[in-house]
Formats: sequence, C-alpha cells, structure tokens
Amino acid sequence: MRNSSVFQRGFGLARAVVEDVGFDDLAEVVVVSARPVAKARNRCGRCGRRAPRYDRGGGRRQWRALDLGTTQVFIEADTTRVRCRAHGVVVAQVPWARHGAGHTRDFDDYTAWLAVHVSKAAVAALVRVAWSTVGAIVERVIADIDARVDRLEGLARVGIDEISYKRHHRYLTVVVDHDSGRLVWAAAGRDEATVEAFFAALGPERTARLTHVTADMAPWIARVVARRAPNAVLCADPFHIIVWVNEALDVERRRAWNNASGRRHANPTSGRGDRSVGLARSLKGARHALRKKPENLTSRQHDQLAWVAATDPRLWRAYQLKEALRAVFRIKGAAGKTMLDRWIQWARRCRIPAFVELQRRLTRHRAAIDAALDSGLSNALAESTNTKIRLLTRIAFGFHGPEPLIALALLALGGHTPDLPGRK
Repeated sequence: MRNSSVFQRGFGLARAVVEDVGFDDLAEVVVVSARPVAKARNRCGRCGRRAPRYDRGGGRRQWRALDLGTTQVFIEADTTRVRCRAHGVVVAQVPWARHGAGHTRDFDDYTAWLAVHVSKAAVAALVRVAWSTVGAIVERVIADIDARVDRLEGLARVGIDEISYKRHHRYLTVVVDHDSGRLVWAAAGRDEATVEAFFAALGPERTARLTHVTADMAPWIARVVARRAPNAVLCADPFHIIVWVNEALDVERRRAWNNASGRRHANPTSGRGDRSVGLARSLKGARHALRKKPENLTSRQHDQLAWVAATDPRLWRAYQLKEALRAVFRIKGAAGKTMLDRWIQWARRCRIPAFVELQRRLTRHRAAIDAALDSGLSNALAESTNTKIRLLTRIAFGFHGPEPLIALALLALGGHTPDLPGRK
C-alpha cells in the first residue's frame, strides 16, 4: 500500500509494518502503531540473535521519533520478552530503536549530530528534550559505533596527552593517531593507571606493532610506554622542550629585573612604590620581545632586544641560547642532532644556572629528543585535539561526569560522526 510505504520511510520504520497512524488530541502528538516484520521478531535486544519468546512483556510501549513538522511523533508497539542463551530474559529487539532507548535510531543519530555541531541551548530547544537526555543519547550512539568500528586497529604512531576538562584537577587522557589524524581513545584520569588502561584495550599484539609514541615527557607516560611498548620509540614533544627553554629564559630575565636599579620608584601623586624607572623600566616590557619568534617582532621589540644586548650581556646570551635551541627543532634530522650536541656544550659552560640545569634535563631525555628529530613527529596533533575538546567542554557543560564529554569528543574527532537521517 502506497501510504504504508510513505509512513515507513517518513518515520524510519525499515523492517517494520505500519499498522495505523493516528493523532492524539489530548497530547497533541502523532502516534504510529507498528510491529517488526516476521524476520525481525523474537530477537535478543542486546545481541540481535533469534531467541524463544518468554512472555508478552510490559504491554504497549512508545518511542519518540523525529517530529512531523512541529508535531511530535511517537512509535507504538508491543514489547515482548525473549530468553537469550547469552543474556537471559531481555526485551525483544525492535528494528527502529536501540536497546534500552526511549527514542528511535533516527532521533538518536539526529540529536547526536546536533550535539557535535550546535550549541547546547539550540539542541535542547530544537529536539525538545532535557540536556541530560542528550548526554545519554550521545553515549548510546557512540556505544553503537564502537560496537561496529575498531578505533584501535592499525595503529602505528600515536600521541598521548592530557587535558583539564573541569576545575579541581579533573583530567582526560587522550590518544591520537598520527597517520589518520583522529582521536582514537580517551578516558578520565591522568596517571599511570589511565595509560595502562589504553594499552590493555590495545592488547599485546597491536601494542607490539606500535613504532612511535609522542608525549610531553611526563614520567607517568614515559614509564608505562617503556614497560608496555618496548618496541616503540618514545618521541619528545618539541613544543614542551621550547616551553622548558622559555622557563629558563624567564628565570634569567627575573634575575636581571631583581638586579636592575629603579625597580621601586615612588609615584609622585600617590606616594606608592608602583613605578619603575631607568634600567628596570626598560627591562619591564622586554618579556614579550624575549619570548617571541624573531620574525614576529615589532619594530619596538627589535629596539628592546638591541637594548638588552647592549646593557645585559648575560640576559642576551640566554636569549641566544633560546633561539639556538629553537633552530635545532627547525633543522631536525642528523644536522639537528649535531647542532643539539653543540648547544649542550655551550649551555654547559654558559655560567647561567637555569641553562646549565636545562642542559642536564635535555641530556636525561636525549634519546626521546633524538627520536623526535629523526621522525619529525611532535604532539601538535594531540594539542590541537585538546583545543577542540576544550571547545566541546563548553557544549558539554551540565553533563554529570566525563563520559558524555568523551562520547562527544569521539563523535566529533573520531571520524565516525553519525549522518543526518535521510543522508545515509
């Protein structure tokens, strides 16, 4: 019958028979009565295997479907129970909805797609459900995708990093695939147990196929990688090495500031010591000039660096050490490693305590730094993924616990976002 086919397509009722379509005047909703086709009946709601019928269940049940214009639609059907050999007595599967869901598959996929691309307020208003319900839907959709897709298959070069998703030291540990550019795993926590959980999910066979692991040299990552993936090369993240050298430069800048004259010159109006003059005033605004890349300096910042070179040779030498280390990671390869050898020798005899300590630190992590120079890998992909997750945390605000946020991140960044209904 033509109308039946229209209703099946319009309400996402493939492998189902539409028995009746009516309008509930009291609730002002469309109610579609349906039943699974013969081949789809008496199947376990969890595994989908055919099983003997157990009883009639709880009678009629409704599932929220996509709206018909501005009118809500509900699918209504009998809910029998079956006895599955693997899962015991469970509600029978229906082809239009996931097990345990109160919404159809199309409604779930549509809502999950919106949650990834649209603001929280817009999603809740458009689909007319509570925001906590959206979190449950996203978790349901990602669980369905994970049952069909093995995100950890074929991994060879991965990056591991952490991101704070909430105050009071609440962290996620994320793993990205350098070859596909996708987020492949995430979990709450920032410790060895969390990284161990990733390798447990990966398994010993696939762990043995890992060739490179990039990280920020945090001990809780390095120890687990060395223990669980001895065949993989641990690569230091150049970005964090540059952070270290900038911190050493800041230590030397503060030394120069503390020794400069004119740091506490009284304000003639208020009498408070909130002004600086002379060398201190000139040095005060040099922090950004010292930290920036030379190609990004303004004309005023060029003048500030020239002033530093003329007035404080030790601080100028620290700046040159910083730029020389940056050049190591620009050059990379064998030439970069040779340049790093010379840099370490220079820093060792520079008589600047912060840089002497820094060269010791680099020497301790030399193997990982050499691996980064040889492979050209960095944790930039993981850092960009963290930036995107940080944006998703604003969308996920209001969810209780990290699980909906992880599901959102995997949907948005894992390469398996559900299509809009009708575009499959």
